[in-house]
Order: sequence, then C-alpha cells, then structure tokens
Amino acid sequence: MTRKKLPIGIQTFREIREDDCYYVDKTAFALKLATEGKYYFLSRPRRFGKSLFLDTLAELFAGNEVLFKGLYCHDKWDWTKQYPLIRISFGGGLIKSETSLEEKLEEIFRINSERLLISCDYAYSDRRFFAQMIQRASEKFGQRVVILIDEYDKPILDNITNPDIARQMLDGLRNFYSVIKDCDAFIRFAFLTGVSKFSKVSLFSGLNNLEDITVNAAYSAICGYSETDVDTVFAAEVEGLDRDKIKDWYNGYNWTGESVYNPFDLLLLFRERQFKPFWFETGTPTFLIDILTERLAWLPELGRLESDAELLSTFDIDDMPTEALMFQAGYLTIDREENLGDAYFYRLRFPNREVYQSLYGRLLRTWTPDAQAEVRNRKSLYRLLQSNDFEGLQNLFTAFYAGIPHDWYRNNPIAQYEGYYASVFYSYFAALGLTVTLEDATNHGRIDMTVHFNRQIYLFEFKVVELVPEGKALRQLKEKNYAEKYKAEGVPMHLIGVEFSKESRTVIAFDVETIMDS
Repeated sequence: MTRKKLPIGIQTFREIREDDCYYVDKTAFALKLATEGKYYFLSRPRRFGKSLFLDTLAELFAGNEVLFKGLYCHDKWDWTKQYPLIRISFGGGLIKSETSLEEKLEEIFRINSERLLISCDYAYSDRRFFAQMIQRASEKFGQRVVILIDEYDKPILDNITNPDIARQMLDGLRNFYSVIKDCDAFIRFAFLTGVSKFSKVSLFSGLNNLEDITVNAAYSAICGYSETDVDTVFAAEVEGLDRDKIKDWYNGYNWTGESVYNPFDLLLLFRERQFKPFWFETGTPTFLIDILTERLAWLPELGRLESDAELLSTFDIDDMPTEALMFQAGYLTIDREENLGDAYFYRLRFPNREVYQSLYGRLLRTWTPDAQAEVRNRKSLYRLLQSNDFEGLQNLFTAFYAGIPHDWYRNNPIAQYEGYYASVFYSYFAALGLTVTLEDATNHGRIDMTVHFNRQIYLFEFKVVELVPEGKALRQLKEKNYAEKYKAEGVPMHLIGVEFSKESRTVIAFDVETIMDS
C-alpha cells in the first residue's frame, strides 16, 4: 500500500490532484447535480469539505479534463464546453457591519470581473453590477453562467449574537441573492453552501426553485468519508490504528442516507496517530453553549431530541430552535426518519464519541463554578470506577452535589434550575465518553441510570429523602429485578442505590450490591 500526502487544510481540487494527495472521488455527485438540475442548496457543518466540493464543481464546469483522469465522471462529461464561472465566498475574515459587507461584495465582484475580463456600467457594490456581469459573461463566452457561492450565511452567523447587525447582514444579502432569480435566463447552474439553513422567504427572496439537498438520502455522503473510503482510499493510513475505535470516535454523521466520517478528524488522526476531538477543538461556537445554558437545557436529553422536517429546517435570527441549531452546526445528526401521514419526523442523536464526550465536557465546565474541581472530579470518577471503589464514589457524589458555593448557588440561575443537579451528574459520566442510558426501560419499570464501563454494568437508582436514609433506592433496584435485563451479557453488575437529603444537599446513603457473572 502506497502512502500519499494528507490534504489537511487543502480546499483546492487542482492542488490535491496535481500534488498526488489522497482524494475521495466525489465526482459522481458533481455529475448528478450538473446534469439533473440547476439551482441547489447544501447545508453541512463547518470543516466538512463543502469548499473542496465547490472547487471540484468549478473545475468540472471550467472543462479542466486533465484533473479528472481516472475519476468517475471523466468519460461521462462533455469537456468541449467551458462555462464562465462566478465564484463567491464569504469565508475569509469577519464581517461586522454594513460597510464591511459592502466592501466584501466590492472585492468579490472586482475579482470576478477582472478574471472574466468584463467591465460593467455600475459600481462594484451595486446589485446591478452583479446582474450585468452575469449577462455579459454569458454573451461573451457563448454559454450560460455557473455561480458557486461558498459560506453564503457567514456574514449573518458572524453577528448572530447581535440581532440588529445580523438583520442588516440578512437584508444586504437578500438584495444580493435576488439577482440570481432575476438573471435566470443567463444561468446554467448555481450552487450555494453554508452551515445554517435560513428560510427561503427571509433570505432568498422568491428563489423558490432552489432545491435543498441537505436532507436527501441520495446526497447524504456528498461531503465526508464513507466506511468504504476509509478501508480503500486510506487503507495505508488505517494500518496500526484500532479500526473499531476510529468508527466509534469519528463516524456517524447522517442525512437520511449513508453515514460518513468527518474528514477533518480523520486526516488529523492519520497524521497525529492519536484519538482526540480535533474538529470540536477548532471552534465550537460560544453562542451554542450560551444558548443551551440560557435555555436551561435538560442535558441528558440532548442526544435524543425529536423534530419534524419544518422544525429541523427552521433557522432565523429571532427563531433558532435548539434542535435545528444543534443539527445544522453538526452536534446532532439524524438517527431515524419516519413518514407519518406524509409528514416527516426525525429522531436525532449525537453522531459519535467525539461530539458526545466533548460537548458534555464543555457544558460541564460551563455549568460548574470551579474548573479545577471539575477536572479533578472527572479524573477521580474514572479511576474510582476502574477500581470499583464504592466508598470513594460515595464521597465523590457528595462532592458533585454539595460542592457548589452558596453565593454561586444563590446568584446563578443555572444552579436554581430544578434539573441542574441531574444534568451535572449525568455530564460527569458523559464527559468521560462512557456509555450512559438515563431512564433505561425494562419490563418492570425504568432504571434511573445505566452505565457500561470496563466490561461491567452499573445500575443506579436515585432517591431524594428527608434527613435519614431509607434504603428505598437499592430496594427498588432489587424488588423490580432491574438486573434481569442485562443478565445475558454475562458480566458483573453493580446495583447502586443513592439517596440524597434535600435539606443538607449531601449523599446520606450509598448502598451497593454486586451480582457476579454466573
């Protein structure tokens, strides 16, 4: 197996092909789009390969045949036709005012007009310049124009925590995007990509023939790497790494079709040879954490939210449902799609261990007042579970619940939220990447929390009592025979009944009974 250059940070199709980098062939998707439709929109999370795919489309329509030799589309495309390209990207730098947006548009139109050797009668910032450039390019080259727009929404997202500025960005972009509809007769193909999915009514001003392929089974793998890609294209890089662990950490993104890996993660894994949250650490938006905190999100439910098609695609400055926000940003993905009475419903989940573990770690850091104590507690939890030190676990659980300074408790609305303690408790386990199930259903009822770790199973039942231990928690685990559900796994099980005093905010009972593998 021959190893090639890893295309880390490379978003240029030509560079990848000419420098003999690894390349996962996405030209079948490009060919399908180019031959079957005209206007498309695709939403995918950041660092997922949208820019590279857009550049692949550019080279295809430019007729640069040599770059496609050996790829799927090579013998299926008419290379004699070369289409004039208008390329627009808002990816570089922050746009924080109307003036900044106007300057960015001037730069974009100047670069395109100079490359096409076309002059127009209006100022670069005038929407009529854009319209005239499309028409004159089509007339000059004898072909209709191809328009490729990358990160169409970034000026709005740059200001999402400042609604007034965000609305100014939306108005400016709406004026700009409306040109596409007006110039339909001169356009061969248009493709827009971004992270969010702002409604067509609010942003695209009547461009209702824009086909949204975001949640389309046929295009689920248009960005990202499939299992087959990993085992074939990257076979030389996989050697020496735990294949199941690669899948557990980085696979799982799904848009109702084939599941894919985050390409940014895999490329860095192959270089670093260590399992780390590479994607998560490149810039989890602060506003996402802030919104989850402000909304007092019930953290154990985040990985099993439900949505319908309309809610999943709702994203506007004044209306950002938690489900849509987390899905579009890449922190949730589609687990299951159901068609009920011609209405589509979706069950959402975390895509993989990286997102699950890292998001809870970040939320735990935000939701606990002492960062150093949080780190120590998390390390202690792992080590105590490793050694089954139940006395130590009792002391640690007391620290979870009683270690909040009174001033912080009184002044911070999060700590007064009734689900706060359960959210923090759950997050400690989740932030370690452990397999945790809350309200685990059995034939006899629901187990409060089940944890799978180190080939053992821990069944927790929690009770809030007055001042003295009552033994109710462990008794319920035994009387309802909750362990029966997992007996077939043949591993040790630990029944743990935890009782908290609502008066003293401490653990006053921590009863354990172990059932060994029979």
